[in-house]
Amino acid sequence: MSDAITGGAPRRSPASLLLPGLRNFYEIANPISYAFLRVAFGLILFTHGLPKLLGESHGAMANPFASSINFITNSLHFPAPVAFGYFVMLLETIGAIMLAAGLFTRLVAPMVAVQMAMICLIHYPKWAWIDRGMEYPFLMGLVALHMSFRGGGRFSADRLVGREL
Repeated sequence: MSDAITGGAPRRSPASLLLPGLRNFYEIANPISYAFLRVAFGLILFTHGLPKLLGESHGAMANPFASSINFITNSLHFPAPVAFGYFVMLLETIGAIMLAAGLFTRLVAPMVAVQMAMICLIHYPKWAWIDRGMEYPFLMGLVALHMSFRGGGRFSADRLVGREL
């Protein structure tokens, strides 16, 4: 669109005048918000692994480590359920800390995504959204999948050690 007053130069809308400022804001906020997401995700995951590590109760579960082994044995029918139980506990503690720090993100995040998929698979016959909080492992799995593709990001240990963009 041209304007006779400006000699045929295109008119700039108020939104286009604000766009450079918004673009700069998003360029700054994007890596910071992703770092916050990654840290929050790691901390939330850690709160599920720590009781397994310490042998303490977690919510309604008197023994979350034994509960994990029970699910692995009776629902997934995996061999060596105790070994898988330890793997889950380590993933939810050490792996959670690594994700929060952004260390080996593209290695740890897919493991968490698979774990969340297994939790969804275990609860699939009921797929209870309200009673069992099915939306949480589903959402956690999607976030872990996103982190698998995105990596640690600008503010991560991966970037500090030169393993990531």
